[in-house]
Amino acid sequence: MTPDAPEALPRFRAENFRNMLRHGLITVVFCCLIGSALAISGNGSWESQMVYSLSIGTISWLVIDTGRLILSGNKEVLWPHGLWGYGLVALGVTVGFLAGNAIGDAWVGVPPMEFRNLATRKMTSTIVITLVATIGMCYFFFSLGKSKHMQSQIELAQRNATEARLKLLETQLEPHMLFNTLANLRVLITADPPRAVAMLDRLNSYLRMTLSGSRTLAHPLSAEFDRLGDYLELMSVRMGERLCYTLDLPDDLRDIPVPPLLLQPLVENSIRHGLEPKVEGGEIHVRARRNADRLVIEVSDTGVGLDAAPPSEEGGSGFGLEQVRERLATVFGAQSEMRLAAAPTGGTCATLSFPLPAAAAS
Repeated sequence: MTPDAPEALPRFRAENFRNMLRHGLITVVFCCLIGSALAISGNGSWESQMVYSLSIGTISWLVIDTGRLILSGNKEVLWPHGLWGYGLVALGVTVGFLAGNAIGDAWVGVPPMEFRNLATRKMTSTIVITLVATIGMCYFFFSLGKSKHMQSQIELAQRNATEARLKLLETQLEPHMLFNTLANLRVLITADPPRAVAMLDRLNSYLRMTLSGSRTLAHPLSAEFDRLGDYLELMSVRMGERLCYTLDLPDDLRDIPVPPLLLQPLVENSIRHGLEPKVEGGEIHVRARRNADRLVIEVSDTGVGLDAAPPSEEGGSGFGLEQVRERLATVFGAQSEMRLAAAPTGGTCATLSFPLPAAAAS
């Protein structure tokens, strides 16, 4: 199956008109400089040179800038290919030169097309100035547009790479959790069928929510907490009274966008290496709070603590923790932070911190 073609953009959209006006203002400034230079060099009065220069330049700009939108069609690079582009420049130069001179002649009160009676040298210099100025401005605008297009392509490629990386990380996390759950379910089927059925129902609910959110690279923090609630309920079926948990999410933070599956690996780590090795189990507390313009999320447990954890987890280098670090780095870069430390009352506390969106930070 071939991917869908990108949607064509209307050629006369507001952005293109803004670009045309920007080009026109630059052209006017450039024409003023040329007119001033010609007046200073003694080729005529300042007023007449400004009229000629502005008339020729603005008409050439209107012909070329309007023509490129018509000829290029609904493309991202708004410039006609091949001979059409060269022909458009030639048309703009010719129309601008003839019409601009006619306007200038009318302004100074000489017969139309008076430039034909000029000396050959002066005639040549006028044509050369018009050609060089018009071609130079066209090349400048073309290079500017091409640079902007290349920058947008680079940004699009970076976004696609980020999306692909996040999807890859998510596909690595899902099987990790699913295999552990299925292994526990296999034991419960023979040892405690009613609990196995309850666990299967929770797994079904969890997977339904996971699949519905798998097409997005970010979802509200409330959805992340809901997903986490399903996961913890799933674990509660297996651990029974050995697992207690609380989820603390302030209302003003519910809509903050976060990457999916950001918190589950931290909770899973707390269960596997904190609560399960402890005979009486313990409690997991997940809390989100605002700290100035940053979002802080803490996942703490009352488990055995860092000292009793396996060596691979002491530095936070386990599979789940590394995936959380990578997801944070992919989305927020160096502005994100993750810390793993011993909790004051025993157990472990993992803290995530990253910038709030501008709208939420204000």
